[in-house]
Amino acid sequence: MGHESRAAIRRDAAAMAGYAGAFGASFGAVSVASGLTVWQTMVLSLVMFSGASQFALVGVIGSGGAGLAAVPTALLLGVRNAFYGVPLTRILGRRALSGPRRLVTAQLVIDETTAMAVGHDEEPAQRYAFWATGVLLFLLWNAGSLAGALGGSAIGDPATLGLDAMIPAAFLALLWPRLRTAEGRWVAVGGALVATVLIPLVPAGVPVLAAAPIAVVAGLLPRRGREVTR
Repeated sequence: MGHESRAAIRRDAAAMAGYAGAFGASFGAVSVASGLTVWQTMVLSLVMFSGASQFALVGVIGSGGAGLAAVPTALLLGVRNAFYGVPLTRILGRRALSGPRRLVTAQLVIDETTAMAVGHDEEPAQRYAFWATGVLLFLLWNAGSLAGALGGSAIGDPATLGLDAMIPAAFLALLWPRLRTAEGRWVAVGGALVATVLIPLVPAGVPVLAAAPIAVVAGLLPRRGREVTR
């Protein structure tokens, strides 16, 4: 892999990490607005390191839900990362999956690192893309989370700047790319209907858990009419 290829990968990873830093700042602000402290917010970003799962957890807590409802919701959104291990095991090799390094590797397995890795044809470029993206995203996500948490805690009432509206806005941003397909739109509509019906009937956080199986079932069903591209 040449110097130009490495530079191009670093450039793409830096652009992605910049977006992650800004998104991390919004998470930090939302987290303290939901009642978590700065250090609790940082523990989530350092240990969980999954935007969708973290927003889900603070969203349930912010709406008055208990931790018993918040944690399963976050885990359901994060379980997809386990499936990324199938292609990444071949790409990263045995060395990255042995000893203490395995813990670091597992922590960096997210949507962005997987997409960057599988987006290249040669294994050296794939490995470099994974590590470059993972390290940059981890650093900027946590730096953004800290900045947002400190700024949010200094503001006081989140409603004064509209921070209470950031959780649904952030989830809409995460959901929007999935709405490009008919299947994604049907899953979103079905999940929204189930959650809406259950909101006045069950505690906060439970509607999200009840709607999640719709996406699971949709993912297990055979897809028809898919064109095979070569």
